[in-house]
Amino acid sequence: MEIGITEVGGILTKSNLPIAGYSVNPYVGCPHACRYCYACFMKRFTGHTEAWGEFIDVKFWKPVAHPEKYRGKTVIVGSVTDPYNPEEEKFRRTRAFLEEMKGSGIKLIITTKSDLVLRDLDLIREYDAPMVCLSVNTLDEAFRADMDRAVSIERRIDALRKCHEAGIRTTCFISPIFPGITDVFAIMDRVGGCSDYIWLENLNLRGNFKADIMGYIAERHPDLLPLYRDIYDGRNRAYWHMLDAKAAEYAERTGSRYVTNEEPFLGETQGKPVIINYFYHSEIKQSAKHPRR
Repeated sequence: MEIGITEVGGILTKSNLPIAGYSVNPYVGCPHACRYCYACFMKRFTGHTEAWGEFIDVKFWKPVAHPEKYRGKTVIVGSVTDPYNPEEEKFRRTRAFLEEMKGSGIKLIITTKSDLVLRDLDLIREYDAPMVCLSVNTLDEAFRADMDRAVSIERRIDALRKCHEAGIRTTCFISPIFPGITDVFAIMDRVGGCSDYIWLENLNLRGNFKADIMGYIAERHPDLLPLYRDIYDGRNRAYWHMLDAKAAEYAERTGSRYVTNEEPFLGETQGKPVIINYFYHSEIKQSAKHPRR
């Protein structure tokens, strides 16, 4: 792992994400080395020659001027890095940001694949209605290990449960969904009791990692290769429409609310998780036949 130190003028940047106005990334790069990571595009701007997952730059920034001016703004920590990657245990840059913005009145969202987030529950709980989001896209540890170097799925689910028990709003990102591999409904059964929100997002193959993932499917799941070619070469979205319909049926059966990405989803959950369909973002619309709750 190549570790660098970088000084930046500021740590808060404007975000075009649908759930946040600002983003914070205390690191450049990520040791989790997820094979499907969209953030690998960052290499275009960093000058790193190392493979994605083999470098990380630790950010140090000037103090945020007038933190109170961000009051009421939603800030997502970890849009293109994992703020609780293993180096955070040593450098504590994510914790430094949380300490700096304490009392600012921001709406805090943290995204991670690590149970290291539990270390900072004391700080996170000081924010107004904070949210912690953990990614779980399989219950199969062998497949997980093929795809990333983050902590085990069981540790992620346990962290989700502990955050929920601490009174922190939680989201389980079932993302990315690998067609024919990710058992969406088995995961929802596991996390439904400790997730306020469940976000479903498809595997979007683009950039340099498409060939790698398609090669992996050909080698390890050759029976699924025709399906992947149909979806990712033929651009056939029938699979996602099918999964969309099944997810709506699941929500109806379990008493959950099912919404599309166009709708707000950070409101009250009324004791059941809100399931958010984020397949192809705005390109798949929820059918009028789908029941609403």
